Amino acid sequence: MKKTFQLQIEGKHPERLLEAIKHEIRQYMKRERRKTLPSQMDFWDFDCRFGLTEDTAEVCHVGAFMDRINEAAAAGAPAFYLELLAKPAQRRFVPRPAQAKPAEGDEADEDQEA
Repeated sequence: MKKTFQLQIEGKHPERLLEAIKHEIRQYMKRERRKTLPSQMDFWDFDCRFGLTEDTAEVCHVGAFMDRINEAAAAGAPAFYLELLAKPAQRRFVPRPAQAKPAEGDEADEDQEA
């Protein structure tokens, strides 16, 4: 999705328009996540760019663009540009730290209590 959203349209309430825009974005993300994943991939990730215009759009985290939309609306911006591109991704597994083995005296205490 590469789109410029208008935040001020004559005859429409700004708060309802903002909620409609957010709804459209959420529906797009749900639709993309329902698509079949390629083999060896775990989930759909999104590349996100946000700005007041397409030229000034900067890369942002997927979880942060809703806050940026709210900031743009609060600042009275007439429009904003949002680019969301779905891409298949694979989870990165981080090995857990090795758990400390209980001392020999601790094991003996546990056996006596049981």
